[in-house]
Amino acid sequence: MHGLLPALKRGFKRWIGWRRLGIAASVFIIAFAITTLVRTLKHIDTGVILTALTEIPRANIGLAAICVVFAFCTLTFYDFFALRTIGKKHVPYRIAALSSFTSYSIGHNIGATVFTGGAIRFRIYSDYGLNAIDVAKICFLSGLTFWLGNIFVLSIGMVIHPDAASSMDQLPSSINRLIAFGGLASIGAYLVWLCMGEKRRELGQKGWKVALPSAPLTLVQILIGVVDLGFCATAMYLLMPANPPIDFMSLAVVFILATLIGFASHAPGSIGVFDVAMLVALPEYGREQLLATLLVFRILYFVIPFGLAISIMGTRELWMNVVKPWQERRRLAEACAQGNLPKQVAEMERERALRQVSKR
Repeated sequence: MHGLLPALKRGFKRWIGWRRLGIAASVFIIAFAITTLVRTLKHIDTGVILTALTEIPRANIGLAAICVVFAFCTLTFYDFFALRTIGKKHVPYRIAALSSFTSYSIGHNIGATVFTGGAIRFRIYSDYGLNAIDVAKICFLSGLTFWLGNIFVLSIGMVIHPDAASSMDQLPSSINRLIAFGGLASIGAYLVWLCMGEKRRELGQKGWKVALPSAPLTLVQILIGVVDLGFCATAMYLLMPANPPIDFMSLAVVFILATLIGFASHAPGSIGVFDVAMLVALPEYGREQLLATLLVFRILYFVIPFGLAISIMGTRELWMNVVKPWQERRRLAEACAQGNLPKQVAEMERERALRQVSKR
């Protein structure tokens, strides 16, 4: 028996591994969601959906768009907070904002956010001297902000309205409330653990070591996640059909659970997974009306930011790899033609410029 567990552990690592298990879980979630979505959308009248789109008040769509803008503004502090935590204070806020917005928008829409978002972050931060380990720390701390905010808001919501979660997880309200208290207790225990000394806040070893934020800074970290989720849930709430009425906290619980399931699936834009979770959790609404709401929200929160992020990254790459090197070569050529630079110095400058271009 003593040799069985180590053998099973070695066999698991060799033949399965956490990576393959994660991929299998994602495929299962996506397949199950698509099957459920197809079944749910049977006999849907597209004409009714178009009518429902026109019934959403334009003022509510405008307010929801403003909430989405504020949500993405709050999202920029994920990276900014992480940069300050790991001591990279020379990276300005505008670069942190660029990295947060583009990595989240592009990564979440393409899928496999950990890899795509990390690659975009590395492309941006490498220009400021950050290496792959620094970027990994930023991804870890940003993810921690996301999960702390989600757990806190979801736990509060499930304490107040446990039945809202029951419509999705099919558990009794008493069990959901117990889970919610467990979530709040875990955050409290985490804060107490952080107060027990700086050494406890250090994770990793040798080359990869990150110091977790102190307890007061962790409260700030939780606040960032809460504000971000608050704006997102408010945007969805503003787009919901007027009848039957639903309170904000119940919708927030359903919205966060649907978001987490979509995030776990790694599906591009949580397509299908997020939508079916909302449809299953809110059966009291007409399917056409709820699909119209989800369509508008998806345009505001996924499609438009994705288009902006692609445009920003494309323009940045064009400027840094085409326009800027061309301007540098032109400046050197003009300086040589005017005799402002000795020939030897001009050659050295030209070589330096070419080296910088090649590094990029």
